[in-house]
Amino acid sequence: TRTLIIRMATENQWRARKIQAELMKLGIRVSIATVSRYVPKAKPDPTQQQRWTTFLRGPAKLAKRLRLRRGESLIHKRLASRAGTRPRNHKDVIAGMDFFVVPTVRFRLLYVWFAIDHGRRRILHFNVTGNPSARWVIQQLRETFPDEPIHRYLICDNDAIFSPAVTSAIKSFGIDPKRTAFRSPWQNGTAERVVGSVRRELLDHVVVLNEDHLRRLLREYVNYYNAERVHTSISDSPAGRPVESR
Repeated sequence: TRTLIIRMATENQWRARKIQAELMKLGIRVSIATVSRYVPKAKPDPTQQQRWTTFLRGPAKLAKRLRLRRGESLIHKRLASRAGTRPRNHKDVIAGMDFFVVPTVRFRLLYVWFAIDHGRRRILHFNVTGNPSARWVIQQLRETFPDEPIHRYLICDNDAIFSPAVTSAIKSFGIDPKRTAFRSPWQNGTAERVVGSVRRELLDHVVVLNEDHLRRLLREYVNYYNAERVHTSISDSPAGRPVESR
């Protein structure tokens, strides 16, 4: 077990809580303290010494992280009160959507759109384009919610591409669109964390050749994200990964 913990930490840059969740899915029960004891400590980089600017910026970074969690929790509670659901079940009726940009080897910018379920952290749909438009987003929404949706709210930011035509299309599906406040990405924190996970676990390790290449990479990653990847917030994978027998 000790060797496995060290290997998980060094090869994937995982922290103790993530490693503990993965070990539980392998049928190995260990405490978070035991995992933390064997996770290799990162050696300090002499070129990145702490300065006064680091000390002064530290509270600002911490405050931003807290706003991310508090803002997401607050918007969940507000939507839950309007939906008439109990606080522990309100996430099941909320979804979020967002864009992020990926450059190719020829410095062409590709735009990735995705929608994610807040309850089980499951990516509902994604697609890639080099020329995003409101009509294209509406088509993606049709593919995301082909039948009567189980979600009552869809969170998005104030990007110009989410035009009145897009919000009207969302309402036609029986879903209430909710925009985040200006410059408040933490209000759609679930979607923002997906972008960070995709970059850390996939895009930082590959060079994207073209649109088809990126779509193929993301398709494989989404399958892993929904079926295999353990999310510490729900202590499981979105699809409910069973515990493996030892």
